[in-house]
Amino acid sequence: MPPQLRPRLSSYCLALLLSVAALSATPDKWRDAIDALTANDFAHPPPQGAVVFIGSSSIRYWTTLAQDFPNIISINRGFGGSELYDSVFYADRLVLPHHPRLVVLYAGENDLNAGQSPSTVVSHFLAFAKKIHDSQPQAKIIFLAIKESPVRAKIRTQVLLTNQLIAAECARDHRCQFVDVATPLLDNQGQPRPELFRPDRLHLLPTGYAVWTKTLAPYLQP
Repeated sequence: MPPQLRPRLSSYCLALLLSVAALSATPDKWRDAIDALTANDFAHPPPQGAVVFIGSSSIRYWTTLAQDFPNIISINRGFGGSELYDSVFYADRLVLPHHPRLVVLYAGENDLNAGQSPSTVVSHFLAFAKKIHDSQPQAKIIFLAIKESPVRAKIRTQVLLTNQLIAAECARDHRCQFVDVATPLLDNQGQPRPELFRPDRLHLLPTGYAVWTKTLAPYLQP
């Protein structure tokens, strides 16, 4: 067992403790972005039972969800620059009102780049899962593997460990699924394929999202 999680408390107990502690640092800086995302929800409520995509800029910039997954109803609730706990904090507004059958989460990369530890990111994921399942026990959650962005090569070790730990947590709960959308972005030498990334070497081009679409599609079917 990795030393970051030794000795192991109950995962959900740890998540709850961290969630409560984080309330003293609420992510108010995202209030305007959240207001913009939810502005039309009251007048034009999105359908219930859809697939909600939430997380950081890799979700926000995935503007082709409807075309990429034409056989499902999707709702994009990504807000760029956010960290995983921001999705925990705002799940009440971005996820739970839609009673989704499935939630697709991409977050954690910004956290690691800001210096958070893999174990902290895992705890935030567990807090997210707990918040969703406390309200909607049957909802499924997909965690998209954190990608290895060329501009963030310095955190590669942390990225790989975080993915490993979250995959292990997902294996403990049949309602959670870890989907490896990171490996298909690598070449035969295990390096990120630059042709799939924007010039900033961080965000994906449409060709990168096409790789994600092919990988994720089988997991979205009812």
